[in-house]
Amino acid sequence: MSATHLQHITRRTLNPNHHLWNNNGTWWCYVTLRNADDLKIRHRFSLETNILEKARQRRDGIFADLRAKSGNIEV
Repeated sequence: MSATHLQHITRRTLNPNHHLWNNNGTWWCYVTLRNADDLKIRHRFSLETNILEKARQRRDGIFADLRAKSGNIEV
């Protein structure tokens, strides 16, 4: 199985909650990654908080980690 990598992150500045959704009071982050075989894989991460600002910070941390592991990625 091929390694999964991030090609780019689309972040809409008009929507600060892009890639976030609230599921019964808990914020989650979702991102779609591609593997070397060009298959898209959607990943979801519980941000383990009910506070929106903290969820945004955790989402940004996840994206920073993905960028660091995937090379030079534009946001």
